[in-house]
Amino acid sequence: MSLYQNQTLKIYNSLSGEKEIFAPIHEGNIGMYVCGPTVYSNVHLGNVRTFMSFDVIFRYFLHLGYKVRYVRNITDVGHIVDDIDEGEDKIAKKARIEQLEPMEVVQRYTVDFHEILNEFNFLPPSIEPTATGHIIEQIEIVKKIVDTGIGYTANGSVYFDVVEFNKTHHYGQLSGRNIEDMLANTRNTDGQSDKRNPQDFALWKKAESQHIMRWPSPWSDGFPGWHLECTAMSTKYLGNHFDIHGGGMDLKFPHHECEIAQNEACTGQTPVNYWMHANMLTLNGKKMAKSTGNNILPRELLTGDSAFLSKAFAPSVARFFMLQAHYRSILDFSDDAIVAAEKGYYRLMEAVAVLKDITPATASTLDIATWKAQCYEAMNDDFNTPILISHLFEGVRFINLLNDNAATLNTADLEVFAATLSAFIFDVLGLGHEKATAAPDAALEGVINLLITMRNEARYNKDFALSDQIRDQLLNLGIQLKDGKEGTNFSIQK
Repeated sequence: MSLYQNQTLKIYNSLSGEKEIFAPIHEGNIGMYVCGPTVYSNVHLGNVRTFMSFDVIFRYFLHLGYKVRYVRNITDVGHIVDDIDEGEDKIAKKARIEQLEPMEVVQRYTVDFHEILNEFNFLPPSIEPTATGHIIEQIEIVKKIVDTGIGYTANGSVYFDVVEFNKTHHYGQLSGRNIEDMLANTRNTDGQSDKRNPQDFALWKKAESQHIMRWPSPWSDGFPGWHLECTAMSTKYLGNHFDIHGGGMDLKFPHHECEIAQNEACTGQTPVNYWMHANMLTLNGKKMAKSTGNNILPRELLTGDSAFLSKAFAPSVARFFMLQAHYRSILDFSDDAIVAAEKGYYRLMEAVAVLKDITPATASTLDIATWKAQCYEAMNDDFNTPILISHLFEGVRFINLLNDNAATLNTADLEVFAATLSAFIFDVLGLGHEKATAAPDAALEGVINLLITMRNEARYNKDFALSDQIRDQLLNLGIQLKDGKEGTNFSIQK
């Protein structure tokens, strides 16, 4: 018997605005689609948080014994700057600026995406399709929508008529928007658009002469609309009706709203049972944005090479920090917050190490069955990782009691306790054993500070060769220097 048969899992469904008991379309099997990155730049920390949320959800489904087909796409064409239908494709723009072929841009940042996710111990999806690999499927969907009368052509482009669609369906059901209000607030006054209505969105765009990425179609040489890509890839691998569709909160409108409309126009049925959205990551109380400089890249977090950070942090520390907040909550990142998370993470790892040396007793004085049930209850309540982590730290308290001989566990209970703790820490949360930052003794700290002083003098005298030599040789010994506004700090890796 699989674990899922004894668990009642509730998922917050963005479509209903409520937690609903999860019931897959096919018992024991789950189809899950998550919108992947548009590969025109380095993946940012907010992206990592979103994908981490669905990595944990994927992991928990696997832990429960479900067979999961997890599809996460790569958007490598068709995503217009500012998420509108007019303007320049994000990848084409990057290629033009850097004087590269678009597929060079795609390859560079797809590799970066995979490397970063590997650093943070993500499981790979079952299928990772690309938009450019599914042009034929997208063209076929456009044909079907045009045949219904909901899609229309204009100057070689094809648009989705939301007013026509709304006569028999509900455009705005996911985001809670009213089509009449949207039209009233976005009247097109310049008369230059090919669209019948301002809210109509592109299914296929005719490529201008200078546009690099283009494919032949019945309407023009052009490229697909951004929303169309996910409709094509999700339905190809999961069918016209599947269990879960996820992504960041910012994709709810217009991207996911348009996906629903496209599916319903094309197949006549709603595509997804449960829509899930992960919330954003802020930095020091403000939205992360490259344009304002309020931004940290994942690699900067791992190297400490950021003005926002006092030191480098291990990938599992960053993962632990992010999972201390529920995936639907806004999480604010700061140096103080991740330093605190680091202490908690290493406390958890130390307890796991101590548990290995605990010997069983003849009788148990701790209620392990209740504790185990509470761990499952947390994850069954819409994947509530912060509550799960609080129960794991109750497990840490148990370990301290066992280590101090203030409590006992018999062999069976000790095995259940150790297996449950390991399963939730490593399999479900996806944490790994990281080297802890060691606290130096007084003599070592004095020597390091002396070397820092010598390095500062070398920098003042513009002897950069000696300055770099001191830094690099300390790093080879596991001592990392971090220069900041208030001077130079250091950390030691065990």
